[in-house]
Amino acid sequence: MTIETFDAALPHGITLSCRASGTPGAGVPRVLLLHGFPEAAFAWDGVMRHLAGQARCVAPNLRGFERSSAPPQAEAYRARHLVADVEALIGQMGGCVDLLVAHDWGGAVAWNLAAQKPALMRRLLILNAPHPACFMRELRANPAQQQASAYMNFLCRPDAEALLAANGHARMWPFLERMGGGAWLTPALRAQYEAVWARGLTGGLNYYRASPLRPPALGGPDTLATLELPDEAVTVRVPTTVMWGLDDQALLPALLDGLERWVPDLDVVRVPGASHWIVHERTELVAEQVARLLRR
Repeated sequence: MTIETFDAALPHGITLSCRASGTPGAGVPRVLLLHGFPEAAFAWDGVMRHLAGQARCVAPNLRGFERSSAPPQAEAYRARHLVADVEALIGQMGGCVDLLVAHDWGGAVAWNLAAQKPALMRRLLILNAPHPACFMRELRANPAQQQASAYMNFLCRPDAEALLAANGHARMWPFLERMGGGAWLTPALRAQYEAVWARGLTGGLNYYRASPLRPPALGGPDTLATLELPDEAVTVRVPTTVMWGLDDQALLPALLDGLERWVPDLDVVRVPGASHWIVHERTELVAEQVARLLRR
């Protein structure tokens, strides 16, 4: 199976570089896959290969990543802009996808899109990405999640790019290796990560800088103190499956507690032995879940 690449020029001036598989056509299911940090669209290559012949899959590099447009200011990475990008891309795919699949920051975008624009997708599959209301609750009240998320404040530092790029991106690799990357992080994948990181880290870091959802920093502003997320703004009524690697060291399983309050049509699949990098560790399992949802 060949993975094609193309650039999607969106009407509001953003261009997303994309990877895709499968032939589009009448009756062919459409799947959109959104990656997170510090990854890029190539993270979905294995899943797309498993789905060969079953669907038209498109994996965009989100704004700020790889060759996609990368506005320099953090404000350009607020949720409304990220949602607008994906909404416009879905419009180019026909106006609705059969399944939106999303991990990490891609999941944060997908949660917002599903709450605001449910008609754009038939189903939603989230992989280790917390619902914003659950994340806010845990960051406010759970010391364990506060500690697990403390790295977010480091990524917001103005010198984070220089620190992370130094010595061959030496501080980047622990994000992958310390959370289960030892087995799946092959030399070929390392080269793909290096190539993406070499293009610049500011876009990816601006996701953290633009978000109020991070733990209070010592001596810094508490962005959570005045944050309000009304239920009507974050309730997702799209049929949703959440697949969660229970060994995730950054996003703890307590983030699943009470999720049904905001996602009434919910199926939770807990995966013991999988970490935050479940897309790489359980590629076949993720692809099987995608295929199963497309058959519903």
